[in-house]
Amino acid sequence: MTQDSNQPHPNEDTQASQETPATEQAGQEPEAQNTAPEGAQGQGPDLTNELAAQLAERDDQLIRLAAEIDNLRKRHATELGNASKFAIESFAEALLPVADSLTMALSVPDQSLEGLKNGVELTLKQLQQAFEKGRLVAIDPVGEKFDPNRHQAISMVDGKASNPPVASGHVVQVMQKGYLIGERVLRPALVAVAS
Repeated sequence: MTQDSNQPHPNEDTQASQETPATEQAGQEPEAQNTAPEGAQGQGPDLTNELAAQLAERDDQLIRLAAEIDNLRKRHATELGNASKFAIESFAEALLPVADSLTMALSVPDQSLEGLKNGVELTLKQLQQAFEKGRLVAIDPVGEKFDPNRHQAISMVDGKASNPPVASGHVVQVMQKGYLIGERVLRPALVAVAS
């Protein structure tokens, strides 16, 4: 049997059919690569402009917040300074009657001892009222357990010999009262402690 030269060779037909799908696949790949989500094409500049506008708005908000925080800090510093100043003024005003009483007591000629004592007692009451207004509280710990945060021991004594007897580690005598401002120790009390 002689083969006609115009008829394709069986091997050539197989090669041609195998080449066609490869060519079609090669033609499809570029289409698949160019495929983008719907609505995303043509929005590049618009999306960039929108993001830039949002970023500018956020920058503006940040600048405003920073300025507001700085103003609050300055206002707080001013109010704190004024509060300290006015607290001192209030305490000074409460002390003025005490100064007036002492000045008046010294100006009275030929005072009796009893009159002088009464004047000092009244002046002391005025001073205690001024301390109360200034939240200044006395520490007078006789009989209390020794507290190194509020008391300063200057001597040890026999607690059993004191009248009434005092337990060991407790305050027997106060030589000088201490003072608190609120809960802060302004001056510790000078005390003698039972051994």
